[in-house]
Amino acid sequence: MTASCGCRTTSARRPESPFSSWSFVGILLVVLVFLLPTSTDACDAPPRFQSMRLKDPPKETYHPGDSVDYQCRPGYMRIVPPLRLSSVCQPDNTWQPLQEACTRKLCPPLGDPVNGQVNGSFQFGSVAHYSCNEGYQLIGQATLHCDLSENGVAWDVDPPHCERILCQPPGQIPNGITNSQKETYEYSEVVIYTCKPSSGPDKYSLVGEDKLICSGQNVWSSDPPECKVVKCKYPVPPDGELLSGYGTQFHYRDVVQLGCKTGFYLEGNKTVVCGANSAWEPELPRCIRVPAPPSTKPPVSTVSGPVPSTKPAGTSHPVPTTTAVTPQDTLGGGVIAVIVLFVVAAIAVIVGICLYCYKKNKGKTDGV
Repeated sequence: MTASCGCRTTSARRPESPFSSWSFVGILLVVLVFLLPTSTDACDAPPRFQSMRLKDPPKETYHPGDSVDYQCRPGYMRIVPPLRLSSVCQPDNTWQPLQEACTRKLCPPLGDPVNGQVNGSFQFGSVAHYSCNEGYQLIGQATLHCDLSENGVAWDVDPPHCERILCQPPGQIPNGITNSQKETYEYSEVVIYTCKPSSGPDKYSLVGEDKLICSGQNVWSSDPPECKVVKCKYPVPPDGELLSGYGTQFHYRDVVQLGCKTGFYLEGNKTVVCGANSAWEPELPRCIRVPAPPSTKPPVSTVSGPVPSTKPAGTSHPVPTTTAVTPQDTLGGGVIAVIVLFVVAAIAVIVGICLYCYKKNKGKTDGV
């Protein structure tokens, strides 16, 4: 037998190119370079301040040793003693520290007006508030603003002033008079109204406020009152009575209290007032009859027998009693005797039957 063998051949492995791996590393390094913060030899933009601004237009970059100058913003002025207005880009790429070197300008000072006062600051951008004492009113704007004005600052409007509050006369009323006749009234002055005597049988009533006060410029505390006849009707309802406020005539603001007679109760308000329209306020009450109590008389009995006797209060005389007799009480004695004999005979028959049955049963027992 002949044996043959063959060698197994494998394909040669292709060597890996180092370029692909190194290219990946290179790309990664480039990305990292862009991601890392770059350090440049320059300062950031110059710092900003509330009271100062750059004197010259800003540059794109500032290198160490470069300096910038500041000046006061409009509405501001140099602080005294003056502070430095320039800053230098330092070797560590930071700006030399700088403080606010300017402060707000002041508007012309404002004095308190006559019979008033002013509050607030006089600095640029502030507001001053005016007010007047009691009895005076402000003429002009109550607030002033300190604003820019050309190269400086000034108040936007002229200051106001205070004037005394006055009222025109409130006017006369029909059938009435006032305590004074003036062309003008000052703040808090009072005018008093009264009614004239009536020429008829009924007096005039003053409806409204009798005292008016000047409380603002041509403003009175209330409208003038009226003088007119106010007469309310007699207020007592049927079955009622007066508890207070007795009289025969009832006029404006008269007050009465009402009640009801025995056996009635009051429905409504107990106290009423005669109103300006000759009507009682609130509405007059009514007297309602008290409902009768339920009857306490005992019911009539249907059972035969003697009727209880009653005796009037306050008397010692006996009251004769009566006995009710039913038809059954009229049965004769013979009928009753027959019934008794019948019952006795029935009992005897029953007893005899029982004895006969007993002896018969006993005889059968002895013969066995």
